[in-house]
Amino acid sequence: MSTSMTDERKHSLAAGLFYLATFAFSIPALAFYHDVLNDPSFVLHAGDDGGVLWGAVFEVITGLTGIGTAIALYPMIRRHGPSGAIGFVASRTLEAATIVVGVIALLAVYTLRQDFGPESEGLATTAAALVAVHDWSFLLGPGVMPAINALCLAPVLYRARLVPRALPVIGIVGAVTLLASSLATLYGVYGQVSSAATLTAIPIAAWELGIGVYFTVKGFQRPALSDPTPTPLAGERALVGAGV
Repeated sequence: MSTSMTDERKHSLAAGLFYLATFAFSIPALAFYHDVLNDPSFVLHAGDDGGVLWGAVFEVITGLTGIGTAIALYPMIRRHGPSGAIGFVASRTLEAATIVVGVIALLAVYTLRQDFGPESEGLATTAAALVAVHDWSFLLGPGVMPAINALCLAPVLYRARLVPRALPVIGIVGAVTLLASSLATLYGVYGQVSSAATLTAIPIAAWELGIGVYFTVKGFQRPALSDPTPTPLAGERALVGAGV
């Protein structure tokens, strides 16, 4: 096996594991944040709440694993779509940055809860404003940026046939659906945490989980470091040879 093929497998495996890690850490983070996000009087209650800290750790890891997917895939996909590859790295980095903004806002609420008493003037109002910062950063980060990520990456994977074409098609459909849902949330059609928002996020989640599993188990469908001009796969060559 050539060195380039070995490198490809390492990069695809790393990308797949990073994608799967985003699921493993992002979902529990929201559970840890339940009280601070949903209880307006959270900041007024004295005592420790480690859930906020655990949620912050999990969200930061989620952002870093997102950047990890971009770092792992960039050397492999830049030959097939330089603009898409750069856009993917940039959008993943921006997504992580917006996640960190939301984390800092909730950590500030945690500090207010620890350091100030319930009689402190304006405490609940300040906490509510910080929670709103998190909500908006969540909408623009995990709510919008995965769609931008998919629109940068999916067309490259589709044209180069680096994965089964059904996967990037799901990604593109999921991106459009997620952007439409984010606009609906922005204009108050439904909330960020609602049945409609969950349903419209399913296609983009299926895309990210799908390529995470595929990269982890299979790697690239064809050599990523080969000639970027797509060549027929084995089944396609058979059809051509048969005159189809």
